[in-house]
Amino acid sequence: MGHIGGNLSALDVLLHLHANVMGTEDLFVLSKGHGAGALYIALWSVGRINDAELQSFHKDGTHLGGHPVAGWHDGITFATGSLGHGLGLAAGAAMARRLDGKGGRIFCLLSDGECEEGSIWEALIFAHHQRLSNLVVLVDANGLQGFGSTGAVASLEPLLPRFAGFGLNVVEIDGHCSKALDAALARPCDGPSVIVLRTIKGRGVSFMEGRMEWHYLPLNERQYRQALEELAEPELADAEPGA
Repeated sequence: MGHIGGNLSALDVLLHLHANVMGTEDLFVLSKGHGAGALYIALWSVGRINDAELQSFHKDGTHLGGHPVAGWHDGITFATGSLGHGLGLAAGAAMARRLDGKGGRIFCLLSDGECEEGSIWEALIFAHHQRLSNLVVLVDANGLQGFGSTGAVASLEPLLPRFAGFGLNVVEIDGHCSKALDAALARPCDGPSVIVLRTIKGRGVSFMEGRMEWHYLPLNERQYRQALEELAEPELADAEPGA
């Protein structure tokens, strides 16, 4: 199964959000749908997916597809296999919460390559115009996408002033640091906020880090064993989620 690199770039933030940030009223939308594996691990880590369900990942008859399947789990509200749609859905959910008088925040994770989709910017126009202060947009900026670097394919860098130009509350942080994420989330905002997460594709596995091909490639047995050994090293294994 591919998409391992992009799962590892997003895993720290998803673990920290689900374990330490989100409450029962909050909703998470995975707009970068190919990061589904990281979402399943985050839900499993807080007891919302069991071992048997996790072991069924990408097998016949599973609910745990390579992209999220909507409706079977309260932590997976939308199907987001096609990039560019999740933010519009998240903005709509944030608006619905306001109209219904309900609390909680909507967290939406994008990829930096996904930001090349025009629908992302249309959703931001709507979110800013409606002053959706209950919407938090997270951008997994690992610098790589399916056919190369984001800089080579269709560069949007620097991302921070692009988002700021829409009048949004935006900050850029180390996407693998939970303390930086907490500080960013604690900022007072009178509208939607955007957090650009500078991350490493394939983080924690030496032969994957920063390599575009791990957007797609599956692991062979030797690579799998090496990856497990590297991920079990003390500086990673003993770290708190997001550290």
